[in-house]
Amino acid sequence: MDVIFIEGYTGETVIGIHDVELHRPQTLVVDVHAGLPRAQACETDRIADTIDYGAVHGRLAALYRDHKLTLLESFAEAIATMLVTDFGAAWVRVKVVKPKKFPDVAAVGVVIERRAPR
Repeated sequence: MDVIFIEGYTGETVIGIHDVELHRPQTLVVDVHAGLPRAQACETDRIADTIDYGAVHGRLAALYRDHKLTLLESFAEAIATMLVTDFGAAWVRVKVVKPKKFPDVAAVGVVIERRAPR
């Protein structure tokens, strides 16, 4: 399996369940790993034969800007679904982190893994 990744995508978005979280943007950091069975791009050297991480980057920016989700789990699921459905990933791991959510904790977050239906 070949894995395309984006690590440390950092952006501001409104997300959360507490009133204070819903009125100001918070920082989220996302790591994405998307697997393909041996990408054809290894042979063809064509971006059309793999996952274009530039296109994924653009879709992440749009998600940060446009989503209406409250849970990190739902945010991660939206990313995973996009990678499988729109980019053809066979397997994905998505990590979503709220850094410094609490003064005595470096970060809180969620990691999910999904596989495309066979």
